[in-house]
Amino acid sequence: MIAAVSEPGIDAELVARYRRDPELFTEVHDRYYRDIYRYVAGRLDTQIAEDITAETFLLAFDQRDRFDPELGGLRPWLFGFATNLIARHRRKETRRYRALARLEPEPVVEGHENRVVTSVTAQRMQPHLAKALAALSGGERDVLLLVALGQLGYDEIAQALGIAVGTVGSRLSRARAKMLALIDKEMIRG
Repeated sequence: MIAAVSEPGIDAELVARYRRDPELFTEVHDRYYRDIYRYVAGRLDTQIAEDITAETFLLAFDQRDRFDPELGGLRPWLFGFATNLIARHRRKETRRYRALARLEPEPVVEGHENRVVTSVTAQRMQPHLAKALAALSGGERDVLLLVALGQLGYDEIAQALGIAVGTVGSRLSRARAKMLALIDKEMIRG
């Protein structure tokens, strides 16, 4: 699939048309949706990519009168909205991990002999894991979670994030080292 390219003449024509009739903004959506979605999905998971891509076009529609074709094309303008929304999403994700880290583990109810030890351990580890995840850089966290939750290989992660396979390896190595150090530190404290 070939990406749509911003062409000054086409973008200027689209802008002139949707300024006369806002319903024609759908042509902007149709022309650039795939590119924006692929970019967001490469940075976040596909479920969130759909939401953020939709929000990108909603913001662009709301601010359509601010677009100036003399400053650049519609495509980079849309990518700017998407990038800002991704950054906002990542800040929320970091705050969520920090909040989880502040939670006290639920007390273990003794007596039920079929209780699985790993489940109890995981429950007790949740705040420590969340705190350690929040301390990672966004890139390190992305790679680690793509391995742990998405079960992707290095090549798949490189493709999803648009980075080199070697970068995946170095980020994962740093993330693992930081996680181990932070968890060890927390376990000694706690």
